[in-house]
Amino acid sequence: MTRRAIVDVVTTLVGSGLVLSALVIIWIARLTIPRDIYVSELGATGMPTARTFEIALLLIVAGGSLIAFAGRNIRSRVRILAAWTPAVSLWIACGFFLVASQVTCTSGCPLPYGSTFDWQDLTHITCATFAFVAACWAMLQTALAENHRTLARFSLWTGVAVGVIAGVGGLCSLTNFQANFGSRLELVATTLAIAWVAVLGVSIAARRLRAHRPDIRASRRLASPTSM
Repeated sequence: MTRRAIVDVVTTLVGSGLVLSALVIIWIARLTIPRDIYVSELGATGMPTARTFEIALLLIVAGGSLIAFAGRNIRSRVRILAAWTPAVSLWIACGFFLVASQVTCTSGCPLPYGSTFDWQDLTHITCATFAFVAACWAMLQTALAENHRTLARFSLWTGVAVGVIAGVGGLCSLTNFQANFGSRLELVATTLAIAWVAVLGVSIAARRLRAHRPDIRASRRLASPTSM
């Protein structure tokens, strides 16, 4: 294997590990709260899970950035989606998550309008929303990528699921209708989105290994005593 291929494999596997660790942390933090809350409220000011949630978001930022670097050559075959690569979209999502990790919502994460308007809440919700949009765009780009059939199918279904589930959850929050159910939908959408990033990393690593399998076999034959 070339040095570049080795770097990409290691990078993606480390990135996937960081992202999966973040998902586990988010779920553990969520299970410590005995009521239905939206994911962002885990990091709200005064919450016992605030520091843990910040760490989880930073792990997503780090892991997602590493995976985006390794998958920088993936490109959609559709012109409108090929203006930039899925890696760029993933980096944009990571950037918004980075801001959201440092500018959390206030206690209760109220919607920033009317009497509950607050610049901190507006910044956090805006960044979190744009991060999800960028991640879904990356999924759509990957769903129509060249020469990545299995990953494309997985990305298509995941992107549709995340978009629909997160959209319904957001509407529940905006309309204050079945907000508890909406918070559960948001957790599901978050889980799917984070899982997609991890699968993307593993897929990139597996593809690199398959591409260099003949080189690996040849190296083993040369190193074997029977080949002497």
